[in-house]
Amino acid sequence: MPTIDHHSIIRRLETAPNAFVALAYKVTPREAHYKPTSGAWSIHEILCHVVDEERLDFRPRLMSVLANSGVWPDWKPDGPARVRSYQSRDFHGSFATFAKERRQSIAWLRSLRAPNWTRAYQHPRLGPIRAGDLLCAWPAHDALHFRQIAKRLYEIAGRDGEAMSPKVPFITRYAGDWGP
Repeated sequence: MPTIDHHSIIRRLETAPNAFVALAYKVTPREAHYKPTSGAWSIHEILCHVVDEERLDFRPRLMSVLANSGVWPDWKPDGPARVRSYQSRDFHGSFATFAKERRQSIAWLRSLRAPNWTRAYQHPRLGPIRAGDLLCAWPAHDALHFRQIAKRLYEIAGRDGEAMSPKVPFITRYAGDWGP
């Protein structure tokens, strides 16, 4: 039976609220709501999404798999930013909500005794998703959103350079290209 260092994963999950605060807490409301022309999410929408993922996806679905219920809570993360009015939520309150939800997740994870990480849910599109897969995907999901916020901050720096000097915009070239 495969073993995973779930204590290490729990520690990484525990640091996420501080990482989100470090990345974005001090942004202005204008920066928090900035959306690139590509239509990608704003920093505010990203943060609201991770709150919903904590409450409605990772924790309840992992609970379901470990309980061997055979049923996942209904949650479709595609498109909720508009449907769930993310931009109208309290930005700074979302940090506190995420931290509270994550503390609940950490407490639950630490309460587990000899969980069966190989127990699986049969996903209709992805096939078997094991409890260990969900646990490992959880901090990976956080990291994807750290990267997404960092990209938004990079784009905001470029936008600000254009706004400071519209005739001959200041550019971020010296910082380097964002890259792939």
